[in-house]
Amino acid sequence: MPRKPPIVFPQEQRLLSQLGERLKLARLRRKLSNAVVAQRAGISRTSLYKVEAGDAGATLGMYLRVLAVLGLEADINGLAADDKVGRKLQDLALEAPTTAPRRRRITGDVAIAPADADKGTGSTS
Repeated sequence: MPRKPPIVFPQEQRLLSQLGERLKLARLRRKLSNAVVAQRAGISRTSLYKVEAGDAGATLGMYLRVLAVLGLEADINGLAADDKVGRKLQDLALEAPTTAPRRRRITGDVAIAPADADKGTGSTS
């Protein structure tokens, strides 16, 4: 039984369709038939049709193989290369947190200041 394709939001489907269209145009510019590209990519013609249609069920590996056949595999390095949001989050995490002033610890009716707690002496307040 065939697997159910993943759920894809409309904006994501548009992106996949645009990518598929660009791959198809690249193939046609090179005057390569779909049978030749499919054979060189090691995928079926049906899988190539799915890639060129932007089908979400086509694997990333299929897209990469088609890119390689067309000589465009280096373009994959541009994906998520400039992660602006991730860098901002990382920079925020690296900023020194402001520390709250140290509180005095109270044990019973004797208050021990943080400096005195290390020495083992207590002072009464």
